[in-house]
Amino acid sequence: MSFENKVKFALWAYPETLKNVEVHYKNDNCRSQSEFIEKAIKFYIGYLSEEDNINYLSPMITETVKAQIKGTEQRLSRLLFKVAVELGKLSHMTAAVNEVDDETLDKLHAMCVNEVRKINGIIDYEDAAEYQNS
Repeated sequence: MSFENKVKFALWAYPETLKNVEVHYKNDNCRSQSEFIEKAIKFYIGYLSEEDNINYLSPMITETVKAQIKGTEQRLSRLLFKVAVELGKLSHMTAAVNEVDDETLDKLHAMCVNEVRKINGIIDYEDAAEYQNS
């Protein structure tokens, strides 16, 4: 836009506002206070226009996020089911091979609960093997 297309008009503003314009217009890479004010007006008009779009975009974003979370929940549920099946197979094989009395089983359960709490559920086979061999 060239200077010839601009229109001059009266602007009523508080002295503090004009002082802020004077202080900040160079920081915003504006050549003049008028350019700064025009830029501020355009920014505010854009802000007001976006408020109308929020009513449209917000539900769309919410639904998209909900769908992504639902898909992730379903994938995690399937994976947890598969892990539970494998753990069940291992438990039955271990029980069939070893004769473990109820007291030892109760102690093992308590130990495993405490260990999982301590390691925040991140199980490391090497650590378990080292513990069993010590």
